[in-house]
Amino acid sequence: MAWSRSQRNVVIAAYLGWTLDAFDFFLMVFMFKDIVAEFHSSMQIVSTAVLLTLGMRPIGAFLFGRLADRFGRKPTLMWNILAYSFLEMASGFAPNMTMLLVVRALFGVAMGGEWGVGSALTMETIPASARGFVSGLLQSGYPSGYFLASLAVYLFYDKLGWRYMFVLGAIPAILVYFIRRGVEESPAWQEQRLAPRQGLAAVLRRDWRLALYCIFLMTAFNFFSHGSQDAYASLFLKVQHHFDTHLSSLMTAVANVGAICGGLGFGWLSERIGRRRAMMSAAVIALPALPFWAFGTAPLVLAAGAFLVQVSVQGAWGVIPAHLNEISPPEVRATFPGFVYQLGNLFAAVNLNLQVAIAEAHGNDYGLAMAIVVATVAIVIFMMVAFGPERHGVPMSAHQRAAAIPLHAT
Repeated sequence: MAWSRSQRNVVIAAYLGWTLDAFDFFLMVFMFKDIVAEFHSSMQIVSTAVLLTLGMRPIGAFLFGRLADRFGRKPTLMWNILAYSFLEMASGFAPNMTMLLVVRALFGVAMGGEWGVGSALTMETIPASARGFVSGLLQSGYPSGYFLASLAVYLFYDKLGWRYMFVLGAIPAILVYFIRRGVEESPAWQEQRLAPRQGLAAVLRRDWRLALYCIFLMTAFNFFSHGSQDAYASLFLKVQHHFDTHLSSLMTAVANVGAICGGLGFGWLSERIGRRRAMMSAAVIALPALPFWAFGTAPLVLAAGAFLVQVSVQGAWGVIPAHLNEISPPEVRATFPGFVYQLGNLFAAVNLNLQVAIAEAHGNDYGLAMAIVVATVAIVIFMMVAFGPERHGVPMSAHQRAAAIPLHAT
C-alpha cells in the first residue's frame, strides 16, 4: 500500500530521535579517561555516571509514557527531545564530578522517555506489514548514534576536548521543528482517547505475568547490548590494547556498521519467519564470534569480531520495537514497552561496574569480562524468547484493521 507523508515522516522522526539520543549517551563513554584526569577521580566513580544514566531511564519511560498516553505521542516526543538535548549540553558545564553525576542522572530521565514514545507513535501509524523492517530501522538508530558519536570523537575530540563535545549534544533539538511540522498524531491514540479504558494499575493487575516476563527479557537484552558496548571503546581498546583515540573510534565505527546491518536485516527477517525465530537466530551468532571479538590481538581480527558481535546484538534488538509494541496491552502502549525496556536497563545498569570488577580481578582483562557477560545473556535470551509470547501483525488502529493481514498469534 502507498504510504502517506505523515507515515514516512514519523519513521524519520522516530529513527532520528533514537539516533541522536544514543549519540548523546555514547559521547560519554569516550571521555572516561579525560574526566578522571580533570576531576582527579577514579574510573569506578566516573563509570557510575553511566550507571546513573541507565538507572534513571525507567523513571523517564514511566513519566513520558504516561504523558504520551494521556496527552498524545507527538507533543510528548517533542518535549522529550528538548529535555535530553538541553541536559546533554549542560553536562559540558559541570564544575565538578558531583554535578556531572547529577546532570547525567537527569539526562537518564530524559533519555528514558524517547524510545517508548517514539516506537509507539511509529508502530501505531505505519502499515502493520512494514513493522518488521521499520522495527529494525528504529533500533538501528541506537548503533547509528554510537557510530555518529565515534565519528564526532574521531573528527573533533582532540580539537575540542570533552566539555565542548557535550555541547554538540544540543544538535537534536533541531528535530523538534521537523516533528511539529511534518508528523501527525497517532491514529490509535486518537481512537483510544475518545473511548473508556482501564488505568495503568488495572492493566498491570490483569497482565502482571506478561509484565514480569518482559522485564526479565529486557534485563537480558540490556546486558546483551551494554555488555558488548560500554567497556569496549575506553577500557577494552584504549586501556587494555593501548589503541589511540583515532583507532579506537574507527573500530567502534566498524562495530556499529555491523549493528546497523544486523538491526535492519533481522528486523526485515522477522516479518517473514516471525519475531521469536528472528531474535533466537540473531542471539546465537554472538557465541562463535566471541573469540575474535574478546581475545583477538590484531586490530583486523578484533574489528571482524566486533562487527559480527554487533550484528548479533542489534540483530536481536532490531525485532524488539515491533515485538514489544505488538504484545503490549493497547491501553498503555506508550508506557508499557518503554517502561519494561527501561526497567531492564535499571537492572542491567550495574553492567559496567560489574565488568570493571571482573576485569580487575583478572589482571585488567576486559575482553574476558565482556565475553562472560555476552555469552551468558545470549543463551538466556535464546531460552526466554523460545518459550515467550508472540503477536506478529496484530492490528493497533482502525486503519490497520481495515488493511487487515492474517494475525500470527501464539
